[in-house]
Amino acid sequence: MFLIYLLLKGQYSSIDTSPISKYVTHPFWNWVVEFYPRWIAPNLLTLTGFLQLVANFFLLTYYDCNFYAASRDHPESPPVPNWVWLVCGLNMFISHTLDGTDGKQARRTKTSSPLGELFDHGLDSWVTLFMPVAMYSVYGRGEGGVDVFRVFLITIGVQFCFMVSHWEKYITGVLFLPWGYDLSQLGLTFIYLLTFLGGHDMWKFKVPIVDMQMSNVFEIVCYVGFLGLTMPFTFWNIYESYKNKTGKMLGLWEAMRPVIATISLFSLMIVWAKFSSCDIIELYPRLFYLTTGTVFSNITCRLIIAQMSNTRCEVFHWMLVPLCCIVALVILIAPGNIEIYILWCYALIVISAHVHFGFGVVREMCDHFKINALTIKHAD
Repeated sequence: MFLIYLLLKGQYSSIDTSPISKYVTHPFWNWVVEFYPRWIAPNLLTLTGFLQLVANFFLLTYYDCNFYAASRDHPESPPVPNWVWLVCGLNMFISHTLDGTDGKQARRTKTSSPLGELFDHGLDSWVTLFMPVAMYSVYGRGEGGVDVFRVFLITIGVQFCFMVSHWEKYITGVLFLPWGYDLSQLGLTFIYLLTFLGGHDMWKFKVPIVDMQMSNVFEIVCYVGFLGLTMPFTFWNIYESYKNKTGKMLGLWEAMRPVIATISLFSLMIVWAKFSSCDIIELYPRLFYLTTGTVFSNITCRLIIAQMSNTRCEVFHWMLVPLCCIVALVILIAPGNIEIYILWCYALIVISAHVHFGFGVVREMCDHFKINALTIKHAD
């Protein structure tokens, strides 16, 4: 289905103006990549880094399923062992390094391909869920923590920022990498390592002057990042592309097509959370986050394919059809605890469909370009 679409009409184009990238991470990655054997496929680096963040998610799911482990007012939930934070910090740092060196390894081994771009950004779209949700366990909910719905808003804020970067490329033809990319991942690594040394109780304090809990200050910092480091640059770059006629010069409807499905998803999930007859997000926050993040990733992968292939992005997404029915059911009938089974069923459907979609696209691209996904295919 995507074979013709993925015959790209142009090369991958991106701009990274972040001072951290220019003076810290890229010089470090240029040094690291020289130690990689040339037989290691770039996509294997990408996948390994992704799986490390998935491991963080499931490790913290085991020790802190409902985000009460850091709460003093829930003694029935034991604290997360300190060694877990060390593992999370190392996984975060290594994953960031692998994600930053996969493209360099591709150019070094002369194996750059459209598959690598889609593989990298497609997995990154799912990582937008795993990173903030794992971070939530540092503060948790309850005393000195943050409410699960407010964290949900932060999660969709991270996801929206990721989407608008690719929406920007859909309009301008250039991917402007947000400054928050390196800053957030290095910051998370630092927080994990500090938590390993001091325990989660070290974050239970009020910040002087503003007289707010540290968890609330961190929440505000996230919004400052969204509204200060990502979206203004995105809208400015789009404005410049129209002003200078350097972009695709799409009309209003064509330009807005990619954001409709994402905004619809977030709106429907917010309505579900607010009108739930059993307070579903309080009962199963991780599953609620995972479901939202998976649908978002699938929608964004299709946007990435559209901007890579210079084709029209679809307006609506089939995964939103059952979600609309669920939200209507919740509002009109108030099914109570049956919502739990509905959420589980919907989560299993979208996760299975997303994994199947990913395998299908990768297999089709490998067949067309006559390459292997996770190994370097040498000429006979």
